[in-house]
Amino acid sequence: MPGEIQRLTVSRIALGCGNFGGVGSAPEFFGQGLTEGEAFGLMDAAWESGIDWFDTADAYGGGRSERAIGRWMASRGIRPRLTTKTFNPMEAGADHGLKPDRVARQLRSSLDRLGVGRVDLYLAHDFDPAVPLAESFGAFAAAQADGLIGAYGVSNFDPAQLAASLAAGQPRAVQNSYSLLGRHDEAALLPLCAERGVAYLAFSPLAGGWLTGKYRRGEPYPAGSRMTQRPEPYREFVSGPTFDALARLQAIAARRGTSLAGLALGWLLADERVTQVVIGPGRPEHLTPVAEARRQPVSAEERIEIEAAVAGLSRG
Repeated sequence: MPGEIQRLTVSRIALGCGNFGGVGSAPEFFGQGLTEGEAFGLMDAAWESGIDWFDTADAYGGGRSERAIGRWMASRGIRPRLTTKTFNPMEAGADHGLKPDRVARQLRSSLDRLGVGRVDLYLAHDFDPAVPLAESFGAFAAAQADGLIGAYGVSNFDPAQLAASLAAGQPRAVQNSYSLLGRHDEAALLPLCAERGVAYLAFSPLAGGWLTGKYRRGEPYPAGSRMTQRPEPYREFVSGPTFDALARLQAIAARRGTSLAGLALGWLLADERVTQVVIGPGRPEHLTPVAEARRQPVSAEERIEIEAAVAGLSRG
């Protein structure tokens, strides 16, 4: 059996930049999301709060996210540590996937947009069944040998895909959706990461806004929210049991004197299996729950109570 991979060192919290100039990698939303000025204000606030790792992807906003980060770094004279990714098309109908020549091409274009010679972490943004993993990872390893990336990993991979990845190469991180409402990685993938020394990076820690309290039973979804833009990943949460669980969590948060979002982030930060939490705020004030979670850590006893509040919900 292959030996344990050297553990990756990353900042505990990263600023997710998927809403800079779009809504993730969906071409139909390219040019929407935060304007460059709004993105600059958010990056300023995040950096000032101590967040020094920014997470993006080539296809976020069709390249607008990386470009905004690059311009911000140049204008501020600041260099956060960086994660970027590749898989999705840069525009509707464009090529996608993890063919080695495409990986190399997309990395060069990402570095150009960011205005840097190297990124700290480069991720395969999804599994590509059309390309053998060993071929894709060959391109990642070549980039690492050339000093263009510090390490590589995968994203949106299930346990079997991660196991196959570990047999085909040396991915040092996996980034998947994980939150109090979406705990599907607990059964198999988190134990595999612990066993093999793979960093686990959690995105969508607030479940598309569901763990902020913005969605209320029987009320319309707020304008501009994920449930009005890209609801597909979160439709499973639209149920009576989810609203009941949110009410229980809100009561725990109120008793602690924190927001629901602060409680949800604190629960993640209290889990040593979670290496990094990738937050995706839309405005500087959305960073407040991060400060709450840091200031008032969730105890082992509180974790038990919090998990009891969501007991019975599907784990994904």
